Amino acid sequence: MEVVKTGVFAGNCMIFLSSKSWKDRIFFVLSYLVVTPLFIGLVLFLVVGTDGEMVTARINRSIFSEEEPVIGEASGDLESEQSGIVLGADARPVLLREYLERYNSPLVEHADLIFELSQKNGIDYRLIVAIAQQESNLCKKQPPNCHNCWGYGIHSRGTMCFESYEESLEKYAAYLKREYFDKGYKTPEDIMKKYAPLSNGSWAFGVNQFLDDIEKK
Repeated sequence: MEVVKTGVFAGNCMIFLSSKSWKDRIFFVLSYLVVTPLFIGLVLFLVVGTDGEMVTARINRSIFSEEEPVIGEASGDLESEQSGIVLGADARPVLLREYLERYNSPLVEHADLIFELSQKNGIDYRLIVAIAQQESNLCKKQPPNCHNCWGYGIHSRGTMCFESYEESLEKYAAYLKREYFDKGYKTPEDIMKKYAPLSNGSWAFGVNQFLDDIEKK
Protein backbone atom coordinates (compact mmCIF):
# COMPACT_ATOMS: atom_id res chain seq x y z
CA MET A 1 0.00 0.00 0.00
CA GLU A 2 2.84 2.37 0.88
CA VAL A 3 4.52 1.63 -2.48
CA VAL A 4 1.36 2.67 -4.35
CA LYS A 5 1.08 5.88 -2.33
CA THR A 6 4.74 6.71 -2.90
CA GLY A 7 4.37 6.09 -6.63
CA VAL A 8 1.30 8.31 -6.84
CA PHE A 9 3.08 11.07 -4.93
CA ALA A 10 6.15 10.84 -7.19
CA GLY A 11 3.93 10.84 -10.28
CA ASN A 12 2.07 13.94 -9.11
CA CYS A 13 5.40 15.67 -8.47
CA MET A 14 6.58 14.85 -11.99
CA ILE A 15 3.36 16.22 -13.50
CA PHE A 16 3.69 19.36 -11.36
CA LEU A 17 7.30 19.91 -12.43
CA SER A 18 6.63 19.27 -16.10
CA SER A 19 3.97 21.98 -16.06
CA LYS A 20 6.31 24.65 -14.68
CA SER A 21 9.16 26.66 -16.10
CA TRP A 22 12.75 25.73 -15.25
CA LYS A 23 12.89 28.58 -12.68
CA ASP A 24 9.83 27.25 -10.92
CA ARG A 25 11.30 23.77 -10.98
CA ILE A 26 14.56 24.96 -9.38
CA PHE A 27 12.63 26.90 -6.75
CA PHE A 28 10.49 23.84 -5.98
CA VAL A 29 13.51 21.54 -5.64
CA LEU A 30 15.41 24.00 -3.43
CA SER A 31 12.35 24.53 -1.27
CA TYR A 32 11.93 20.79 -0.94
CA LEU A 33 15.59 20.33 0.05
CA VAL A 34 15.39 23.08 2.68
CA VAL A 35 11.95 22.48 4.16
CA THR A 36 12.13 18.68 4.37
CA PRO A 37 15.22 18.50 6.70
CA LEU A 38 13.76 21.24 8.85
CA PHE A 39 10.49 19.34 9.17
CA ILE A 40 12.27 16.07 10.00
CA GLY A 41 14.49 17.84 12.54
CA LEU A 42 11.43 19.39 14.21
CA VAL A 43 9.74 16.00 14.51
CA LEU A 44 12.87 14.40 15.97
CA PHE A 45 13.26 17.27 18.44
CA LEU A 46 9.67 16.93 19.64
CA VAL A 47 9.90 13.15 20.03
CA VAL A 48 13.46 12.62 21.26
CA GLY A 49 13.73 15.91 23.13
CA THR A 50 10.62 15.28 25.22
CA ASP A 51 11.73 11.76 26.09
CA GLY A 52 15.19 13.06 26.92
CA GLU A 53 13.74 15.58 29.35
CA MET A 54 11.69 12.85 31.00
CA VAL A 55 14.74 10.64 31.37
CA THR A 56 16.77 13.53 32.74
CA ALA A 57 14.04 14.32 35.24
CA ARG A 58 13.95 10.69 36.40
CA ILE A 59 17.74 10.66 36.81
CA ASN A 60 17.69 13.93 38.73
CA ARG A 61 15.00 12.60 41.06
CA SER A 62 16.94 9.43 41.73
CA ILE A 63 20.16 11.32 42.50
CA PHE A 64 18.97 14.38 44.36
CA SER A 65 15.80 13.30 46.16
CA GLU A 66 17.50 11.51 49.03
CA GLU A 67 16.05 12.38 52.43
CA GLU A 68 17.89 14.66 54.80
CA PRO A 69 19.98 12.89 57.41
CA VAL A 70 18.15 12.39 60.69
CA ILE A 71 19.28 12.00 64.25
CA GLY A 72 20.54 8.52 65.01
CA GLU A 73 19.50 7.05 61.64
CA ALA A 74 23.05 6.28 60.55
CA SER A 75 24.98 6.39 63.79
CA GLY A 76 22.49 4.77 66.17
CA ASP A 77 23.60 7.24 68.85
CA LEU A 78 22.08 8.16 72.18
CA GLU A 79 19.89 11.03 71.02
CA SER A 80 17.66 8.82 68.86
CA GLU A 81 17.35 6.21 71.62
CA GLN A 82 16.22 8.78 74.17
CA SER A 83 14.05 11.24 72.25
CA GLY A 84 12.85 9.36 69.18
CA ILE A 85 12.55 12.76 67.47
CA VAL A 86 13.52 12.98 63.80
CA LEU A 87 15.41 16.16 62.92
CA GLY A 88 17.45 17.37 59.99
CA ALA A 89 21.12 17.14 60.87
CA ASP A 90 21.70 20.83 60.10
CA ALA A 91 18.93 21.82 62.55
CA ARG A 92 20.74 20.52 65.61
CA PRO A 93 23.26 23.36 66.08
CA VAL A 94 20.36 25.78 65.69
CA LEU A 95 18.44 24.02 68.47
CA LEU A 96 21.47 24.27 70.75
CA ARG A 97 21.91 27.97 69.98
CA GLU A 98 18.23 28.74 70.57
CA TYR A 99 18.25 26.86 73.88
CA LEU A 100 21.37 28.66 75.10
CA GLU A 101 19.96 32.03 74.02
CA ARG A 102 16.75 31.28 75.89
CA TYR A 103 18.70 31.02 79.14
CA ASN A 104 21.23 33.76 78.31
CA SER A 105 24.15 31.35 78.64
CA PRO A 106 27.72 32.44 77.86
CA LEU A 107 27.99 29.21 75.85
CA VAL A 108 25.66 30.55 73.15
CA GLU A 109 28.50 31.69 70.88
CA HIS A 110 29.98 28.18 71.10
CA ALA A 111 26.89 26.28 69.94
CA ASP A 112 28.51 25.19 66.68
CA LEU A 113 31.66 24.06 68.49
CA ILE A 114 29.60 22.03 70.97
CA PHE A 115 27.86 20.27 68.10
CA GLU A 116 31.13 19.61 66.23
CA LEU A 117 32.84 18.21 69.33
CA SER A 118 29.85 16.00 70.08
CA GLN A 119 29.96 14.58 66.57
CA LYS A 120 33.73 14.15 66.71
CA ASN A 121 33.59 12.23 69.99
CA GLY A 122 30.46 10.22 69.20
CA ILE A 123 28.28 11.58 71.98
CA ASP A 124 24.74 12.94 72.07
CA TYR A 125 24.90 16.49 70.72
CA ARG A 126 22.70 17.71 73.60
CA LEU A 127 24.57 16.06 76.47
CA ILE A 128 27.29 18.69 77.07
CA VAL A 129 24.64 21.41 77.33
CA ALA A 130 22.27 19.30 79.46
CA ILE A 131 25.00 18.50 82.00
CA ALA A 132 26.02 22.18 82.06
CA GLN A 133 22.40 23.03 82.85
CA GLN A 134 22.30 20.46 85.64
CA GLU A 135 25.66 21.40 87.18
CA SER A 136 25.90 25.18 86.79
CA ASN A 137 22.66 26.57 85.37
CA LEU A 138 24.43 26.83 82.00
CA CYS A 139 27.65 28.33 83.38
CA LYS A 140 25.98 30.95 85.60
CA LYS A 141 27.08 29.23 88.80
CA GLN A 142 30.75 28.30 88.63
CA PRO A 143 34.07 29.36 90.17
CA PRO A 144 35.05 32.85 88.93
CA ASN A 145 36.95 32.97 85.63
CA CYS A 146 37.14 29.19 85.58
CA HIS A 147 35.20 28.35 82.40
CA ASN A 148 34.10 25.09 84.02
CA CYS A 149 30.34 24.56 83.71
CA TRP A 150 30.20 20.82 84.41
CA GLY A 151 31.58 20.28 87.91
CA TYR A 152 34.44 18.63 86.08
CA GLY A 153 37.54 18.27 88.24
CA ILE A 154 36.00 20.27 91.10
CA HIS A 155 36.65 18.52 94.45
CA SER A 156 38.21 18.97 97.87
CA ARG A 157 41.74 18.90 96.43
CA GLY A 158 41.08 21.89 94.21
CA THR A 159 39.26 23.15 91.13
CA MET A 160 40.13 22.49 87.50
CA CYS A 161 39.96 25.73 85.53
CA PHE A 162 40.54 26.60 81.88
CA GLU A 163 41.73 29.60 79.93
CA SER A 164 38.59 29.75 77.77
CA TYR A 165 35.32 27.99 76.99
CA GLU A 166 36.89 26.66 73.81
CA GLU A 167 39.56 24.88 75.84
CA SER A 168 37.14 23.55 78.43
CA LEU A 169 34.74 22.27 75.77
CA GLU A 170 37.52 20.49 73.88
CA LYS A 171 38.80 18.76 77.02
CA TYR A 172 35.38 18.01 78.48
CA ALA A 173 34.09 16.37 75.28
CA ALA A 174 37.21 14.20 75.11
CA TYR A 175 36.78 13.37 78.82
CA LEU A 176 33.18 12.22 78.31
CA LYS A 177 34.24 10.00 75.43
CA ARG A 178 37.26 8.52 77.18
CA GLU A 179 35.86 7.99 80.68
CA TYR A 180 32.19 7.30 79.92
CA PHE A 181 31.15 6.50 76.36
CA ASP A 182 34.18 4.31 75.58
CA LYS A 183 33.48 2.40 78.78
CA GLY A 184 29.80 1.84 78.09
CA TYR A 185 28.32 4.70 80.19
CA LYS A 186 26.02 6.34 77.66
CA THR A 187 22.65 7.10 79.25
CA PRO A 188 22.23 9.70 82.03
CA GLU A 189 21.37 6.86 84.41
CA ASP A 190 24.62 5.04 83.62
CA ILE A 191 26.71 8.21 83.63
CA MET A 192 25.28 9.20 87.03
CA LYS A 193 26.71 6.05 88.65
CA LYS A 194 30.22 7.40 88.11
CA TYR A 195 29.65 11.13 87.64
CA ALA A 196 27.35 11.70 90.62
CA PRO A 197 27.37 8.43 92.60
CA LEU A 198 25.73 9.96 95.68
CA SER A 199 22.69 11.19 93.75
CA ASN A 200 19.35 9.61 94.59
CA GLY A 201 18.42 9.69 90.90
CA SER A 202 17.69 13.40 90.66
CA TRP A 203 20.86 14.04 88.64
CA ALA A 204 19.81 11.68 85.83
CA PHE A 205 16.23 12.95 86.04
CA GLY A 206 17.39 16.53 85.58
CA VAL A 207 19.74 15.73 82.69
CA ASN A 208 17.00 13.77 80.91
CA GLN A 209 14.63 16.71 81.35
CA PHE A 210 17.12 19.13 79.84
CA LEU A 211 17.84 16.76 76.95
CA ASP A 212 14.14 16.83 76.10
CA ASP A 213 13.85 20.60 76.59
CA ILE A 214 16.57 21.28 74.00
CA GLU A 215 14.40 19.82 71.26
CA LYS A 216 11.23 21.59 72.33
CA LYS A 217 10.16 24.79 70.63
